Amino acid sequence: MTIFLQSLDYQLWHIIVNGPRMPTRTIGVVSLKPENKFNDNDFRILQLNSKAKHVLFCAIGQNEFNRISSYDSAKEMWDLLEVTYEGTNQVKESKISMLVHEYELFLMHDNECISDMFTRFTTIVNSLKNLGKHYKKKAYLKRTLLKRMTRPFQKDILLKWPRHPFQKV
Repeated sequence: MTIFLQSLDYQLWHIIVNGPRMPTRTIGVVSLKPENKFNDNDFRILQLNSKAKHVLFCAIGQNEFNRISSYDSAKEMWDLLEVTYEGTNQVKESKISMLVHEYELFLMHDNECISDMFTRFTTIVNSLKNLGKHYKKKAYLKRTLLKRMTRPFQKDILLKWPRHPFQKV
């Protein structure tokens, strides 16, 4: 969903993450601008919030719509959807901990083909990445994966694994 929203308009994504900046004026103190004093930029920001809300409404089902439709900003809607589907920070940390444990104990199963093992491994790494835990060094991932493989496959993989991203196998 993040990529979809960013592809529509990166400022749209910015409004969802940071919330809309409500138009204000300063006459001694900062206060909300009356609508008849809005300039083009004020209307654009409010329009981006409305567009973001519209995109979210179109992307969700009836139950989620009922849950978020009363909110005024796309940020509030997004935050509720994020907690609903990804959980609170405590839940995310628990998921990360569980996945790191799976990653550290990862082994190739007996009679498992390389592609199935690699799919399981990639699923763990991608799930960690989606939760904000990144393993940046590809060499580290390669070494970790090779350690977890049964001996007959290690040599085969070493010969086929590219050393440079543009090198053909």
